[in-house]
Amino acid sequence: MNQSELAAFLKSRRDRIRPADVGLPVGPRRRVPGLRREEVAQLAGLSADYYTELERGRGAQPSAQVLAALARALRLSGDERDHLFHLADRPVPTAHGTVAQAQPALVGLLDRLTTTPAQVINDLHETLVQNPLARALLGPPPAVRGPEASFVHRWFTDPGARAIHPVEDHPHHSRVFVADLRAVAARRARDPEVGRLVAALRRRSEEFEALWEQRDVALRRTDHKRIVHPALGVIEVDCHNLFSEDGRQRLLWFSAPPGTEGAAQLELLSVIGTQDMAPGAEQLGRRPG
Repeated sequence: MNQSELAAFLKSRRDRIRPADVGLPVGPRRRVPGLRREEVAQLAGLSADYYTELERGRGAQPSAQVLAALARALRLSGDERDHLFHLADRPVPTAHGTVAQAQPALVGLLDRLTTTPAQVINDLHETLVQNPLARALLGPPPAVRGPEASFVHRWFTDPGARAIHPVEDHPHHSRVFVADLRAVAARRARDPEVGRLVAALRRRSEEFEALWEQRDVALRRTDHKRIVHPALGVIEVDCHNLFSEDGRQRLLWFSAPPGTEGAAQLELLSVIGTQDMAPGAEQLGRRPG
């Protein structure tokens, strides 16, 4: 691993990003041209101390998951992302693996959604990049790889993942997740990544197995959700999906009709989220994303 070049490259990419590019407040006392180290760490879901060590050319070799998180936080292009992996002496990820980069067109739209929670996920429901409001609403994605990176996998195997929705809504979400995954599995019939996920869920969840055998098929395009937030209570939102041309990634954003309680809660969330992103604040992750 080329620690000195990795450190210099990370700093150069951090310096070129303006806070407004990633939905952060500028503030009157900012003394650096780009992002602060702690802001990059928060956007990537890392500790500030860990990221600081990387920029100082010290510390252990970062994992592929950490590198992917940094690539998303620093808005790296495909070539820059590959260069980051080369400097860290890690294999460059494949186009559609769990550390795949969000497609630039979707990221460009995400960067313009500064007043509503939004994120880019792949078709296996692995979060690729979030804006600050999505992180405040949903929490950051887990730092795991393999099937566990999929929220669908966590939904059927980790009871804690379901705390994000009221109990009475769980059957609906289970049906929608399975129908969506069956449509993806048909389109990617020869993809071993999809096969491993489906096999793991059929083996570990009787609920998933029963729903899978019903053979319902429907891509999730829009949905009305109730999201449980620890500070604001239950927030009713509409969830919208914009698919990439190849259908493998989706831009999700959450909205509520003007004048509703949900709209007021999202507006308050924008204030809470901005405060939480201040330097030195604790990470926003409170629940599964």
